[in-house]
Amino acid sequence: MAITLTERAAKQISKQISKRGGGLGLKLGVKKSGCSGFAYTLDYADAITDEETVFEQFGVKVIVANPDLAALDGTELDYSREGINEAFKFNNPNVKGTCGCGESFAV
Repeated sequence: MAITLTERAAKQISKQISKRGGGLGLKLGVKKSGCSGFAYTLDYADAITDEETVFEQFGVKVIVANPDLAALDGTELDYSREGINEAFKFNNPNVKGTCGCGESFAV
């Protein structure tokens, strides 16, 4: 199982953790939401438990709760800017469909 980061995503995560004043990395997860089933969650990680798996690239840690790994396996986390909009992008090979508004996905 693997989660990967683009260099752009790693730089943005580092920038946000630095601006926040500290943290071990970014917590990536999923929650039940929307009409398709799941939505991504992002949070800062201040601790790592035995029930979590750590992935590290470009000096940045991404922490995933073990129950979320099946839905996230193979996901590449990217960061993009389009005009005045900027956001993390999830390139998840497990996604079988998304809702019309793009808020949720099905695996």
